[in-house]
Amino acid sequence: MTMDERFWGRVALKSVAGLSLGFILMPLFFVSWLAFFKQEIPSFPPEGYSLHWFEAVTKQKNFVEGFTLSIQVGVMATAIGLLLGVPASLALVRNQFAIKGVLNTLLLAPLVVPGVVLGTSLYVFQIETEIATGFPLLGSFWGLVAGHTLVVIPWIVRLVTANLEGTDRTIEEAAQNLGANPFVTFYRVTLPAIRPGIVAGALFGFVTSFGNLEMSLFLVGPGRTTLPIAILQYLEWKIDPTVAAASVIQIVLIGLAMLITDRYVKLSRVV
Repeated sequence: MTMDERFWGRVALKSVAGLSLGFILMPLFFVSWLAFFKQEIPSFPPEGYSLHWFEAVTKQKNFVEGFTLSIQVGVMATAIGLLLGVPASLALVRNQFAIKGVLNTLLLAPLVVPGVVLGTSLYVFQIETEIATGFPLLGSFWGLVAGHTLVVIPWIVRLVTANLEGTDRTIEEAAQNLGANPFVTFYRVTLPAIRPGIVAGALFGFVTSFGNLEMSLFLVGPGRTTLPIAILQYLEWKIDPTVAAASVIQIVLIGLAMLITDRYVKLSRVV
């Protein structure tokens, strides 16, 4: 291959990558632009620009309550997911057992199962659990957290496992040879090494939980609504830039969280 062929090959590759990235970011651009339109009914070209719709978001009770519930559920689901996912990753990487492949598939299954199917299954499961135990699970806060934990765990397992597989096992063995017990070895050697994977898994799991719509529709109870459901209900009756403004706020908050996190743990190492 000549120098000119390699040059034009790189140009073609970068052009295709740029077009693909632009296509992916185009909806994000238009939603962000729409949030600043002055007119109530979206139309092009805009009649002017205003920050009125960001103020309108704070005046929507359903948006505020939905945002609060989404934060609470996301934080709890992420915390429980870490308690379950990190030990599961350690077991998958550090041990060999008969059902290892089956367990790994089950832990990652919620990533590929459609949200409607997962929501329906959890809805039926929680009903059967209520009938069997009498515990009011369906429509409760903890029932919603349990469902969201299922979609958080795969992210944690996937990223922590990837981080563990890239960790030098001999460092842990050296620590144990020097007298460290398994707990000290994990806390002083393994945990610092896999911290980027843990933080990345928690961050992506939280974002997945925060934006979950399909499953949440089956599990929320009367008087409860997450932010995605509140936005969907709002769009049933009214179409204006308020929803775009709410989306921009979410994008900014998630973007800031990722930038701050990357500043300390370098997410690029595992994602």
